[in-house]
Amino acid sequence: MATINLLPWREERREELKKEFLVCCVLSIVAAGLLLTVYYSFVNNALTSQQARNGYIERHISDLDVQVKEIKELKKKRQQMLDRMKVVQDLQGTRPYIVHVFDELVRSTPDGLYFGEVTAKGELISVEGVAESSQRVSSLMRALEKSEWFKDPNLTEVQANRAFGEQGSNFKMTFRLELPGQEDGEDT
Repeated sequence: MATINLLPWREERREELKKEFLVCCVLSIVAAGLLLTVYYSFVNNALTSQQARNGYIERHISDLDVQVKEIKELKKKRQQMLDRMKVVQDLQGTRPYIVHVFDELVRSTPDGLYFGEVTAKGELISVEGVAESSQRVSSLMRALEKSEWFKDPNLTEVQANRAFGEQGSNFKMTFRLELPGQEDGEDT
């Protein structure tokens, strides 16, 4: 019988399979390494790109914050200017009234009565003066009541003062300023 020895062939085959397996393993490792490198590069590029975009946005946000702050300051200055303009307009608007108030006060003052001090706080006017007699004070109160500029005269104090005659007296009085054509309750 003929004997065929297959052992060397099997060993050669095993060696070839081993080499093919090792080559496949090495190729797989190299392919995995390449894939990881490509993936890492892609992720790193995406991360860098996103950080650049975030930096760009943050720079513009800080610029916009500065602009918003400037706008708020400008609005505040604008409001202050508007408030000042309103005060000036109010003062210019009431300037002619002051002349009328003093003119009406002079017209309402009877002879023999003198004002020592006139003060105004808002609509309330306080007067201190000297009169030759109590009839002069009464006459002043009637004249103020009839005036279209003054309302509600109120005599707060009367003291005798003989320096201005036998019936002479010092007096204090308050009354309200009411601009003609203005109804009660409106601001002046």
